[in-house]
Amino acid sequence: MNSVPALEEPLKKALGPATAKVMAEHLDLHTVGDLLHHYPRRYAERGELTRLADLPLDEHVTVVAQVASARILKFNGGAGQRLEVTITDGSGQLQLVFFGRGIHKPHKDLLPGTRAMFAGKASVFNRKMQLAHPAYELLRADALDAGEADEAIGSWAGALLPIYPATAKLESWKIAKAVDMVLPSAQEALDPLPDSLREGRGLVPLPEALLKVHRPHTKADIADARARLKWDEAFVLQVALARRRFADAQLPAVARVPRPDGLLTAFDAKLPFTLTDGQQKVSKEIFDGLATEHPMHRLLQGEVGSGKTMVALRAMLAVVDAGGQAAMLAPTEVLAQQHHRSITEMMGELAEGGMLGGAEHSTKVVLLTGSMGVAARRQALLDLVTGDAGIVIGTHALIEDKVQFHDLGLVVVDEQHRFGVEQRDALRGKGKQPPHLLVMTATPIPRTVAMTVFGDLETSVLDQLPAGRSPIATHVVPAADKPHFLARAWERVREEVENGHQAYVVCPRIGDEEEQGGKKGKGAKKESAEDAAEKRPPLAVLDVAEELAHGALRGLKVEVLHGRMQPDDKDAVMRRFAAGETDVLVATTVIEVGVNVPNATAMVIMDADRFGVSQLHQLRGRVGRGSAAGLCLLVSEMPEASPARARLGAVAATLDGFELSRIDLEQRREGDVLGQAQSGVRSSLRMLAVIEDEEIIAEARQEATEVVAADPDLEHLPGLRTALDALLDEEREQYLDKG
Repeated sequence: MNSVPALEEPLKKALGPATAKVMAEHLDLHTVGDLLHHYPRRYAERGELTRLADLPLDEHVTVVAQVASARILKFNGGAGQRLEVTITDGSGQLQLVFFGRGIHKPHKDLLPGTRAMFAGKASVFNRKMQLAHPAYELLRADALDAGEADEAIGSWAGALLPIYPATAKLESWKIAKAVDMVLPSAQEALDPLPDSLREGRGLVPLPEALLKVHRPHTKADIADARARLKWDEAFVLQVALARRRFADAQLPAVARVPRPDGLLTAFDAKLPFTLTDGQQKVSKEIFDGLATEHPMHRLLQGEVGSGKTMVALRAMLAVVDAGGQAAMLAPTEVLAQQHHRSITEMMGELAEGGMLGGAEHSTKVVLLTGSMGVAARRQALLDLVTGDAGIVIGTHALIEDKVQFHDLGLVVVDEQHRFGVEQRDALRGKGKQPPHLLVMTATPIPRTVAMTVFGDLETSVLDQLPAGRSPIATHVVPAADKPHFLARAWERVREEVENGHQAYVVCPRIGDEEEQGGKKGKGAKKESAEDAAEKRPPLAVLDVAEELAHGALRGLKVEVLHGRMQPDDKDAVMRRFAAGETDVLVATTVIEVGVNVPNATAMVIMDADRFGVSQLHQLRGRVGRGSAAGLCLLVSEMPEASPARARLGAVAATLDGFELSRIDLEQRREGDVLGQAQSGVRSSLRMLAVIEDEEIIAEARQEATEVVAADPDLEHLPGLRTALDALLDEEREQYLDKG
């Protein structure tokens, strides 16, 4: 194994224990290589002044500005004194304050006309933005002796000042000085890109890219460095995924081909509708995958309500036909029970089988969850080990050691992002040979994210809604600006119920926990409407249900559903709602996925601004599932001009989940998407922007597939092997599928 000693050197050795400790604790940087890959967030031109007008409140900021004035003020009858320095950048002014003994040095340094970098936390005092006791670094040569001037300016090589992602404990310029100390090691960086690829795409060598990203002389240097470093990230990630796909393709699996006149044929014959073209096409892709002798790994993604469950059920029936068993893994008990109920209803007498693959074309469909009674659980386990049950639906209880299968042929995972790779692999390990795998996600994912996060899976997309699904009208209800709109929302719910339909009301919180909100608001100055709306605790199911039952919806049958109820109680509530005995269900997001009540036509989402874009789209998909049109009302107290309201407007404006997932991703930071994918591990993408760099990701995937096919163990590419080891270190082992 070719190691890179210079880049693997601990920062403790390179920078000293004190600085290294802060870097490890606050920035998760441990080696020289980590620090070289901690890139500047932006660059300030030495002559340029940053916009003080745009400073974010309560964030740690670094600004480059010029001192306009400085004065010492006395208070407490002359006993105390403070230094007030006003700095300007042409767009606005900012006040710096220093107290007590800490005023002497800044008073000497910060003379009017001096330019410096200042770092601190932006806060408001007396309606003015200020930094209290900021750290600073002088930039103007005339604030120094002539002899020191060249050296000071030289330390910010070139005309561009790198501004690093920093912390209160470590300012940007201290990070810059630390980078200066380790920058010579960049010459020893092993290049992960094959020469042919790098030269073919006109990319600069890695040592040059590291030098240019940290110490650029021109904007062209920054562009060269970014282009190169983005390729590194995309390519190394895609090689890791390509190797996983390659390794999976080498595993043996049992080909599962359905009998021509078996269970699947009998099921299709009794369907009261025809499958959409999309369902037919995706089913064919899945059946082709099941017929191969290495494990299929496929991601099935589609719009809310596009009929993914139907496609998955047909795949499970095909496997049962071929003599195997299929397991469906659901993220919650409510969902497992719901799937079990809807699948047994769809199958009818076909779900009442005796023996697996028996002549009467039927099989047993069993449910397995953690809260089942002992007798029921024992029977379910017995049906699985003997093979009497062809299909099992359950929660992660399916993964336990006690659960054994007769012949597990297919694992269907519902809502991938709730299962880690360990759980997926544990279930796959229950087959005599690796079973085929179908992962369903109800949150449409932009193609680039699918390639980056689920890159080890082939993808099938269902983007056509089945006939008979109704459109859903979505409106924002501005409760604070226009209270009468909220009153009208409850009237609309009543109208739906009077027409024989049902409604959901969704809240962000249950309501029996400790009050957590509101603490920031104590003793605050008069705050903006946005601050007030944000500081109020989110509305809670128990409070809202109580209020509606005695107020706006008095006389209607209102019930609650949330995650802390006993499983049997939850199931009973869902059954009553599905049977039409309940008019209005007030719930948390437990209804977000898979809940299917065609008679529910209206949904009111309280504090809608507290939910993500994809989550709102997901929730909205619970209505309009029958022949009557759906209505979704997004209630928010946020003011009209706020970003939160803009987000809600985007959800109201389109029913296209793929478009919304792009908006969602653009608004959240990349790291959230990949950070989630990596189970909280620091995102490995520092340069690459998943949405903007679609082209690079697609090209890197193509290149990576070719490289791995030619040299699966990367024997001829030691630099690439080293980069992969760094990406997939212990903590991130197989991070790639932690969707």
